[in-house]
Amino acid sequence: MNIGIIAPKERLKGWLNTFKMYSKSINISVYPDIDYDKIDCICLWKHPKDILGKFKNLKLIHSMGAGVDHIVNDPACPKGIPICRISDEKLSFSMTNYIITAVLFYHRRILKYQKDKIDKKWDHITHPEILPINIGILGYGALGSDAADKLRYMGFNVLGYSLNKKKSNKLNLYHGEDLDLFLSKINILICTVPYTKKTHHLLDKNLFIKLVNQTYLINVSRGKVQNEEDIIEYIDNGTLSGAFLDVFETEPLPVDSKLWNHEKIQITPHNASVTNEEAAVPQIIDNYNRLLRNEKLNNEVNIKNEY
Repeated sequence: MNIGIIAPKERLKGWLNTFKMYSKSINISVYPDIDYDKIDCICLWKHPKDILGKFKNLKLIHSMGAGVDHIVNDPACPKGIPICRISDEKLSFSMTNYIITAVLFYHRRILKYQKDKIDKKWDHITHPEILPINIGILGYGALGSDAADKLRYMGFNVLGYSLNKKKSNKLNLYHGEDLDLFLSKINILICTVPYTKKTHHLLDKNLFIKLVNQTYLINVSRGKVQNEEDIIEYIDNGTLSGAFLDVFETEPLPVDSKLWNHEKIQITPHNASVTNEEAAVPQIIDNYNRLLRNEKLNNEVNIKNEY
């Protein structure tokens, strides 16, 4: 088993130690010190866009996280090679906690009370909660459904939307052409969709104009799903009440971005949920062995759907 890893340097040490812990028979190579003729499984995160065409013996391409847009949107990605992603309960745990934090930040008027502290203002008159709260999960998949369940348990009214029809006995779900109806019923919009050609700039003025109620935006999906100029415009015109963003069109977020200084926009550096190597590495090894045994791979990407 010859595995290659292409990823930012700050992530490598933990991955290498974990691979060694789980199997001493694996030959690990780290970019740029890779023999392109020998590698049969490549693990990727933020790889150079022309690199995949250099591999001659690939049998498996594995994302080092839940997202796969960095792979499926790469023109150099070889056809016919299975692509898999990581599925980790801790990813859902961290993502749901982040989403709950963002919801409560808005619901409990934390931004107002931060400003009141600076102004030394004791406001005991304003109701401490924004009511009513109707939360919409745009992208009712593994991560979105986990957040929906937890928010519903906390007492919030939660709705879900997905491209294809899904079932739930706990909350109202919308799909396909029901997007406008879904958007008309919410005042917090949480985006957890994967990045594909269809979701590029999904969060733009064409969607915002369909919002009936002033809506708070939370985006934990991918930066290219959002149009940041439109987000600023629709916060300033009152359609959006604010935004809590973990992802950005360009990362790291440029220092001259208008998002930094907008008082109604909260920013975190794409760390809502981080892959746990101890959960990921066994999945990669297992999928490689499944491939050798001609068995069904876990979490294989549907190339047509791009996720």
